Amino acid sequence: MRVLGVDPGLTRCGLGVVDGGKGRVVRCVAVDVVRTPPDADLAHRLLGISDEVERWLDKYKPAAVAVERVFAQHNVRTAMGTAQAGGVVALAAARRGLPVVFHTPSEVKAAVSGSGRADKAQVTAMVMRLLNLEVAPHPADAADALALAICHLWREPMRARLAEAEARAAEMARTHKARLAAAAKQATVRKPPLKSAVKKPGAAR
Repeated sequence: MRVLGVDPGLTRCGLGVVDGGKGRVVRCVAVDVVRTPPDADLAHRLLGISDEVERWLDKYKPAAVAVERVFAQHNVRTAMGTAQAGGVVALAAARRGLPVVFHTPSEVKAAVSGSGRADKAQVTAMVMRLLNLEVAPHPADAADALALAICHLWREPMRARLAEAEARAAEMARTHKARLAAAAKQATVRKPPLKSAVKKPGAAR
């Protein structure tokens, strides 16, 4: 399975394509960072990110796109820009019918390093080790994009099994409810009519 990982951002948007094999074998296909000038118009910056992401989608043809989920940040402007960049990425993927999954930073850190509190240096080191890279991806946004792709490759099978189990449980619950309703209806139909307790005139006492 091939996954495009995206670390969204207006100034720097990390992109990383990773192939997943049997078990937990992963291979780096491509990694880069899309940059937009801070003094440019917001709409044109988003357009630049969208164009580059679409080019990557058409060139590398991933089966899914993994994007970092935006959490509250002290800098509201930065958070808004990150969310907007993530939105255009999701839109580009949706136009091609590709599934988009958002992963939290702690999920990504835990997946690649074993700890949800790992710092960027630890994440980068583990990404290099897992992908057999001789040189660290630079800047950190590039390493984060690769980490997102790895996280999705390793978590998706478990998530899919959980979703399948939940769907089966919901279907069983619906079936059970329908059977109970049918049984109750059938019991009502078969119930004999109540005999009148009123005595007829002249009846023996």
